[in-house]
Amino acid sequence: MSQSDSLRALRDNIVSRNPAEPEFHQAVNEVLDTLEPVVGRHPEYIDAKLLERICEPERQIIFRVPWVDDTGEVHINRGFRIGFNSALGPHKGGLRFHPSVSLGMVKFLGFEQVFKNALTGLPIGGGKGGSDFDPKGRSDNEIMSFCQSFMTELYRHIGEYIDVPAGDIGVGAREIGFLFGQYKRITNRYESGVLTGKGLSWSGARVRTEATGYGTAYFVQEMLAANDHGLEGRNVVVSGSGNVAIYAIQKVHQLGGRVVACSDSGGTVHDPDGIDLALLRQIKEVERARIAEYPERRGGKAVYVAGKTVWEIPCTVALPCATQNELGADDARTLIESGVVAVAEGANMPCRPEAVRLFREAGVLFAPGKAANAGGVATSALEMQQNASRDSWSFEHSEQRLHEIMRNIHADCFETAEEYGHSGDYVLGANVAGFSRVADAMLAFGVI
Repeated sequence: MSQSDSLRALRDNIVSRNPAEPEFHQAVNEVLDTLEPVVGRHPEYIDAKLLERICEPERQIIFRVPWVDDTGEVHINRGFRIGFNSALGPHKGGLRFHPSVSLGMVKFLGFEQVFKNALTGLPIGGGKGGSDFDPKGRSDNEIMSFCQSFMTELYRHIGEYIDVPAGDIGVGAREIGFLFGQYKRITNRYESGVLTGKGLSWSGARVRTEATGYGTAYFVQEMLAANDHGLEGRNVVVSGSGNVAIYAIQKVHQLGGRVVACSDSGGTVHDPDGIDLALLRQIKEVERARIAEYPERRGGKAVYVAGKTVWEIPCTVALPCATQNELGADDARTLIESGVVAVAEGANMPCRPEAVRLFREAGVLFAPGKAANAGGVATSALEMQQNASRDSWSFEHSEQRLHEIMRNIHADCFETAEEYGHSGDYVLGANVAGFSRVADAMLAFGVI
């Protein structure tokens, strides 16, 4: 059977074995689309059924999460934890609390995490988890009740040498605190390295909050420089206004770019003079209000348009930093027509496959999330390192390590694409570089 036939048969098998999981199918197809050159050069990967093994999680845990709200009503949610691959280290990946969380969603995120973590060059495998619990509108007491119930089941499946969860959408420092407190209470151990994203006063790491957004901006800077462009003076649009978006905006401004638009689920703010980050953070992080309030308080040329996306605003660089599948084919065409030079995924798989195809065909520099947003998990691994050595690094040292890791990720993707005859193709470069590291470790371990 040819390599093409083997890959086609594998796709069919994955769809039949994992029905009704479109996000997982999408993530697997995105990787398999680029692997034919590497399996052609390494037939031992096919012989050892590495592709089949990499696409099958090592473990999938689903559990009930009962909790009681402030009125005394009992609620039942569903919890998930996927340990996808531990060839390079303990499973590592966030927890997401959002109504959209499902088994297929968690498997897609965990699969992406395997290759993202491999690209960091740090000893961490890939995993993901979460629940369909919605923290929006819930009191601190209700969120604590849910988190304690969630950890009461999860604790038996995690550990600093087994599986290390972190935060994600709906899971910030508050939730991590409640989860860690319950883990400590149940196990009678202060095992700092079992969770990352902790508060600075209790074994957390500096730059962890900023890391994903900062890392995305650093990757864009490296990508533009490697292709005879620069970030200085460029107009940039960023989707979202959450943690990743805010710190991507901050670092883009520090690197000389100008972010002229950002958004939330209601609409988009366009500020031609550049987003006022202090005002944005006051509205979104302090007041937890809607971005629609920005223009009135900012004044000047700033405007808000309900239902509009940032992709309709002309820019040189676009950073989708909100959620999966937010940027479709029509958005990609709009960006290409407006002269976009580079697109980097700050969120996980925010660009639909047809949008990615259009960017690549048009010669737009495109950085997939597994490379561009790897700064978050890289800094989580640095948090694990500090916890293991009972150490705490300065902000400056931590950011320097993050910058170095993002520079190395870019170099690996760039050089791998060139090695396989696809210069400038960061999708192929990221997939092949990440896959090769995991595959070589799995070969070394035998059939497990």
